[in-house]
Amino acid sequence: MVQILKKEQLSPTIFRLRLKAEKIAKKCKAGQFIIIRISADGERIPLTIADSNAQEGWIEIIVQAVGKSTKKLMEFTENDKINDLAGPLGNPTHVENFGRVLCVAGGLGAAPLFPIAKAMKNAGNEVVVIIGARNSDLLILENDYREFCDEVFIATDDGSAGIKGFGADIIQKLLDDGQKFDCSVVVGPPIMMKITSKLTIANGIKTYVSLNPIMIDGTGMCGGCRVSIDGHTKFACVDGPEFDASLVNWDELLNRLGSYAKVVEKSEAHACLLEKKVVPIKKTGGRIEMRCRDANERRRDWNEVNLGFSEEEAIKEAQRCIECKNPRCVEGCPVSINIPDFIRLVKRGEFAEALAVIKKTNALPAVCGRVCPQETQCEVLCVLGKKGEPVAIGALERFVADWNSENKTPNLPVYPKTSVRVAVIGSGPAGLSTAGYLAKHGVEVVVFEALHEVGGVLIYGIPEFRLPNAVVKAEIDELKQIGVKFETNFVVGKTATIDDLLEKDGFSAAFIGSGAGLPKFPKIKGINANGVYSANEYLTRVNLMHAWKADSNTPIIRGKKAAVLGGGNVAMDAVRVALRLGADEAHIIYRRSFDEMPARLEEIHHAQEEGVIFDILCDPKEIIVGDDGFVSGVKCIKCELGEPDESGRRRSVEIPDSEFIIECDVFIAAIGTSPNPIIAKTTENLDTGKHGTINAAEGGGRTSRPKIYAGGDIVTGAATVIMAMGAGIDAAKAILSDLGLE
Repeated sequence: MVQILKKEQLSPTIFRLRLKAEKIAKKCKAGQFIIIRISADGERIPLTIADSNAQEGWIEIIVQAVGKSTKKLMEFTENDKINDLAGPLGNPTHVENFGRVLCVAGGLGAAPLFPIAKAMKNAGNEVVVIIGARNSDLLILENDYREFCDEVFIATDDGSAGIKGFGADIIQKLLDDGQKFDCSVVVGPPIMMKITSKLTIANGIKTYVSLNPIMIDGTGMCGGCRVSIDGHTKFACVDGPEFDASLVNWDELLNRLGSYAKVVEKSEAHACLLEKKVVPIKKTGGRIEMRCRDANERRRDWNEVNLGFSEEEAIKEAQRCIECKNPRCVEGCPVSINIPDFIRLVKRGEFAEALAVIKKTNALPAVCGRVCPQETQCEVLCVLGKKGEPVAIGALERFVADWNSENKTPNLPVYPKTSVRVAVIGSGPAGLSTAGYLAKHGVEVVVFEALHEVGGVLIYGIPEFRLPNAVVKAEIDELKQIGVKFETNFVVGKTATIDDLLEKDGFSAAFIGSGAGLPKFPKIKGINANGVYSANEYLTRVNLMHAWKADSNTPIIRGKKAAVLGGGNVAMDAVRVALRLGADEAHIIYRRSFDEMPARLEEIHHAQEEGVIFDILCDPKEIIVGDDGFVSGVKCIKCELGEPDESGRRRSVEIPDSEFIIECDVFIAAIGTSPNPIIAKTTENLDTGKHGTINAAEGGGRTSRPKIYAGGDIVTGAATVIMAMGAGIDAAKAILSDLGLE
């Protein structure tokens, strides 16, 4: 919770808020921003830092009450508290002694421009400021600017203050009078920035603009803030927010800022089952399959699809295990659970004891039992699978964890404590498994999470119908019980660097488990149209920010026809979410066949049962954009399979003259992610790979920097939950060894 220290009304709809934020105040620089979440049901919104004081530990933001969240914020008074605050985010403005600098603000842009102008003056520049507003009521910070700027000019549309006209009119007059400027910074409404920068650039003035488009996390994870710069897609939160104005695609930016101006009305999901071939799950008898809810019922709500085993079913399935002398199932488990032992205990009905066996190496059994691909890991090595069906190891793991939760077994053991402190960056699967293992060996662990809730991809990326939030939170609560501490809204690399943690905050080591959260988009025409999402943004709005709720403050476009590009589990999650948000028709577009599809067979099966249309062996070539700037369809081309590529899967080869169009009003890209660059950029001498991954040794996660370890998707690229957990445990063991604790 963040305290409001001071509230000041600057105009009828504009307020200045001073917030208590010691860590952000110490780190922030001109041009950076924060992400706030006003209340428990609120959306995450970006706001530029208008002023700060490192000594007194406060920052100031200036807010105009225009949307649902900002209007709610204006109801707060001094000493009230807002839920969440993260930052400082984005790159600082490049400040040096240019000579003579022109700073131009439009409307509320006077707030973010203020610290930039002050920094330019402090760097020895002569600073000329032009502030434009619709009328005198909306004019802000004039006197504040006059305290330090060399000249301040005012323009209002109606002439109620300064000259009647626009800021561009003043610029033209200054230029006509022969005044010269070495650099220009323009901040304000996009149309104003477009017009103003066109004028300054035409007169040979290097011009920078600050772009603050739609975003929800501020670290690049959602991809919602993408802008086209010199023909390339950039993310304003990690590549900006400041850009060379001459390189900005203004028309595209103006269109994207209207994404939620006409959000489609909320409606009940009523997709009808379609007569499509359903890929069957292989069954040869013997194995007890987990019960699941009827497709017609479940596709209308967010309740969990799979129902799990009863005690009788679990014991009966466990009895199928033949207790072979050389069990290979353990070899397939990335966290090395003693599978034979825990199954043997399930046979006897000793469920609490079975959980204790699992928990020795797995801190998240209820999660793993639901989302891990056991069919390609432990179960594929089960001896019974050679002639029939393997033991349902994953379902048994889930049962044991759920039974423990329902029956409230005795408190967790108390572990001895040491004076060693370790920082864990990221609260996803890798970070949680590292934290749990270290805590059991007496280490004081603090987990730093950039978002406002703990759990990483388990919370923001996987829908409730597949992994209920309550399940994740219960397992995190157990980590808290054994001493793991969590600090949310803390962006390592921005709020503090890894070197700060090691050198100033007393941590003996740091583990980087921040995942691969930067979304990828296909390089096709129209990809930045309104209604085009990354799967990260789409799922985060729904899962983390509860856009599916009728009273949610988080906007989301609820399309009637949705198309999802990709064939992995994330794509299956996104397309099934689209159905639950009200889509009558939902497509999966995948360039290969079902045999090459990386999603779990169970997830494909469930999607088809719920009516998802699979357009396999086709690839998108262009997003069709309507006159209103919103996606109206996707042009695809049919494909056939060629020779295997470097991944071992057969290549997708386009069939000439086979284009066709799939109508859609929502398009979601679920084609993978890459590592976020923030930590690598802010940690000196940390070796990285060509795709932005952190180089770390196998079997311990040691990086090029002593005391710094890494594991999970940040090292391997996007992979599975259990693989990340395995890497976390390996790193924890290496940390203990290197610190002399094991």
